[in-house]
Amino acid sequence: MDDTKKRSDYLSWDEYFMAVALLSAERSKDPSTQVGACIANRQNKIVGVGYNGFPIGCSDDELPWSRQGDFLSTKYPYVCHAELNAVLNAISTDLSNCRIYVGLFPCNECTKVIIQSGIEEIIYLSDKYRESDQVRASKRMLDMASHISYRQFVPNRSSILIDFDIDGL
Repeated sequence: MDDTKKRSDYLSWDEYFMAVALLSAERSKDPSTQVGACIANRQNKIVGVGYNGFPIGCSDDELPWSRQGDFLSTKYPYVCHAELNAVLNAISTDLSNCRIYVGLFPCNECTKVIIQSGIEEIIYLSDKYRESDQVRASKRMLDMASHISYRQFVPNRSSILIDFDIDGL
């Protein structure tokens, strides 16, 4: 009889999907803030991912990355947030009963998209902008929308190592 047991240190679903969101953030070219998002359905299948960046066809070498200055000279009128990109990149147009994993608590604009898409849960890692008007507006809308909940992700581990050494497989 083979008494081999399954691994006990495997990732939970929340850890897995948050890790995908954080890995997606690594695609962002934003020099100050990299955010990723991952949408999973009830069957624990990934149906959408995204990261913050400029719209398709808009040069990230020509548009500004600055956080301060004249509005049109900053990144803010041009950047698509990770949550918006994840919804737009979704495999299915029906995101009802899905959950979205994101590094930062969503701003008010992304929250509107999340609510309208039918996503039922937001799992976020950081709420560092909780005192901002944008996040206060987000929470106000989320508390009014009865079909959606939100919670902070609390990891069981501090890091996950991705090793590209194929000899270790």
